[in-house]
Amino acid sequence: MAKKCVALSIGGLSKLTGCNIETIRYYEKISLMPAPTRTEGGHREYQESLQKRLMFICKARRLGFTLGEVRNLLELTDGDYSCDEVKQVVLGHLHVVRNKIDELVRLESSLESMAAQCTGGGLPNCAAIDSLFEMTLQGIT
Repeated sequence: MAKKCVALSIGGLSKLTGCNIETIRYYEKISLMPAPTRTEGGHREYQESLQKRLMFICKARRLGFTLGEVRNLLELTDGDYSCDEVKQVVLGHLHVVRNKIDELVRLESSLESMAAQCTGGGLPNCAAIDSLFEMTLQGIT
């Protein structure tokens, strides 16, 4: 026997997905999530399709996709789409992630270098602080 999906309140949807209630409302406000049906008392009721949509959005956001990229992916899934179209969005995001990783590796190296210059101790004189001032003066941000 097939299990019938139960409509959820916004609180139930929040618990199911781990998405903050205010974030769900924001996604509705920016039309990432369609407006749900409402009870006679005016409470939101999220059917299975909206539950799945929010899970999609949350997972995409955890993967670092921007709201624009999520909107693009949803627009593709809402219409006729090809796997190649989706792949291009994913590859574009992968490129951004790889650039961030490269930047983080450079950041790690800079911080390690700063920490190595610092001798510790109780004096208010610190090579790490001096290093930050030197970078600033050289136009490094």
